[in-house]
Amino acid sequence: MFANLLIILATSLVVIALFRRLSLPPVLGYLCVGLLIGPTALNWVDDSAGLSHLAELGVVFLLFSLGLEFSLPRMLALRSLVFGLGSLQVLACGLPLSALLYWFGLSLEAALLLGAGLALSSTAIVTKELSSLGEVFSSHGQKAIGVLLFQDLVAVLLLTLVPALAGDAGEHWYLVLALTLGKAVLLFFGLLLASRWLLPRLFHEVAAARSPEMFVLLALVLVLLTAWLTQLLGLSMALGAFLAGMLLGESHYRHQIEADIRPFRDILLGLFFVSVGMLIDIQLFVSHGLLIAGLTLLLMVSKGGIVALLVKLRGSDTRSAWRTGLTLAQGGEFCFALVAVAQQGSLLPEGYGGLILAATFCSMALTPLLLRAAPKLVERMQTPEKRASSVPAIAAASEALHGHVVICGYGRVGQSIGRFLRREQIQFIALDDDPVRVQEAAAGEAYVHYGDSRRSELLIAVGLSRARLMVVAVDNIAATLATVKQARLLHPELAILVRTRDDSHLAELQAAGATEVVPEVLESSLMLASHALIMLGLPQDHVRARAEAVRRGRYRLLRGYYHGGQANLLDSPDRQRLLLHAVTLSDEAYACGRSLAELALGTLDVEVQTVRRNDEELFLGSDSPLQAGDAIVLCGQLEAIESGEARLLGGKG
Repeated sequence: MFANLLIILATSLVVIALFRRLSLPPVLGYLCVGLLIGPTALNWVDDSAGLSHLAELGVVFLLFSLGLEFSLPRMLALRSLVFGLGSLQVLACGLPLSALLYWFGLSLEAALLLGAGLALSSTAIVTKELSSLGEVFSSHGQKAIGVLLFQDLVAVLLLTLVPALAGDAGEHWYLVLALTLGKAVLLFFGLLLASRWLLPRLFHEVAAARSPEMFVLLALVLVLLTAWLTQLLGLSMALGAFLAGMLLGESHYRHQIEADIRPFRDILLGLFFVSVGMLIDIQLFVSHGLLIAGLTLLLMVSKGGIVALLVKLRGSDTRSAWRTGLTLAQGGEFCFALVAVAQQGSLLPEGYGGLILAATFCSMALTPLLLRAAPKLVERMQTPEKRASSVPAIAAASEALHGHVVICGYGRVGQSIGRFLRREQIQFIALDDDPVRVQEAAAGEAYVHYGDSRRSELLIAVGLSRARLMVVAVDNIAATLATVKQARLLHPELAILVRTRDDSHLAELQAAGATEVVPEVLESSLMLASHALIMLGLPQDHVRARAEAVRRGRYRLLRGYYHGGQANLLDSPDRQRLLLHAVTLSDEAYACGRSLAELALGTLDVEVQTVRRNDEELFLGSDSPLQAGDAIVLCGQLEAIESGEARLLGGKG
């Protein structure tokens, strides 16, 4: 098992790094790793029962962490989705698929069983991708999660029914069904009592000990113990883990628990996706490639269309219906277990199982790409008349506006600006690409419209040429840059105020045409520092003058920060952030005896903030040579600081 684990992790490291360079989702990379090293391809990994159990824990940890986000009150609010939409989806998708399988020659029992299995979607992939995309609590995300929870319960029932249908069980199927439901109810109430009386006291005692190791151990023990108890009852370990997480969702410690188990969850979940890929016979793609492609297309189109229709009939808008359908269009990992059990019970003819598994695998592999492309696909699914109608409607609404303010992005910041403008009786019009937010805001505010502010026709429709000011409060730097460039092309003289999280893209935004850029973190730091100085007794006029000087200097005084031991500098947001780093020159350092002008650190996109010698700050404009023991404080992005340090110490970079 050790050699197998080493091969899987090493191969995954290479493939995931390649997929990230290609901007492809990691889930797809793990599936490809399994397909590549599996027994029908390179055959690098032996079939190991221990490895499959380890991989299954990945789904357990994933469902537990998802349960932490869905507390019991939230789940009770979703009961109509779980049992209403969930049951409709399983029936509406399962019956047509069963009829199709029966038409292809399967027995009635096998067709019903596999039809119901194919109606279920991939809990692991959908929940993982929704979390990665930040769409768990979106309209389509909540509908998908609700349906998946019902599907997990159906999956347990189907697995327990297979022996009865195959004639191997000593009990009738209806007795098995009643016993399984009884176990599920018993598990729920047992976990409910534990979460109300035992676990809060246990977590309080561990937290009081202030030992991070004990907290991590308690979180791991809790997840594994729940999965073990659920397995003893003959139920799904993942379902039990979700229930445990859900009941702990009210706890004060849920965020810390989720943070502690995240590293274990992500690695083990990767192993799970690899194990799924290893189950596929790659030779089938050579001999039956067209048939597999056709089956995959048939499965995804039929499931996606039926789910979208059900969601639409239940009163949701078309956009949410289509996105829910695309999210649940794939087959699920449960189908692999069901096919294996059906083959053992001689319910499935020879050759059918491999084709069903191959089509299911392809649908799962396409899902991450489909979810990322879903917004554009849904936009194209709408009729051209419906897409175009919004522009004339917005233009008509803004026709009477002159000297108004255009707000791009109506989130927390945009709404705050709108309230101030309304109080001063200054007219404004806002654009936002979140349909739920626009629907909520438009009910009480007349000038909030749905649309992508990067589109020139929408900027023209909101009357940009007649506006006095444009405020860009979009929480996406790529969209912000594109919006500023487009607005500057349409109105070269317009004042553009841009809000950003930090100062990492300050120069780019100014070059794109932003009149003023307000980094949210730096402005809040400046306000906090100003309040501190006033509380220390400094005159308000003096403090206000200092703050204005910092703003006029484009926040240069506040740029950069010393990262802490817990900062993850390899994450892409932090790699773009400006950091501070002090380099102390040793006796052998290259910079000793050379001035800052000679070192030309500016060519490396790194800025020298200060130079300290014997606890005194030196004048940066001085041409005097640096000495051993000098501390040079560098400001720049991670790679630039590394290059600057290399030049100071070794003359490289």
